[in-house]
Amino acid sequence: MKEKIICYCLKVTEQEIIQAIRGGAKNLKQIQETTKACTGNQCKQLNPSGKCCSSDIIEIIKRETGTEPKNDCCCR
Repeated sequence: MKEKIICYCLKVTEQEIIQAIRGGAKNLKQIQETTKACTGNQCKQLNPSGKCCSSDIIEIIKRETGTEPKNDCCCR
């Protein structure tokens, strides 16, 4: 089974983000620090959806923690 890529700029997978959350990351900044996801600058070119991955990461945080983190876009 192929892992689902969330951050196309740095090839960070959904599983890596989940592991970071389970390891204590609770918001976008902590996910960035832990995985480097959402720190690239080619979202519109590399992501098939043509958008920043921050909203996808926020959805994973919500699903995994049951909390509503602040939705800060990481795109430059």
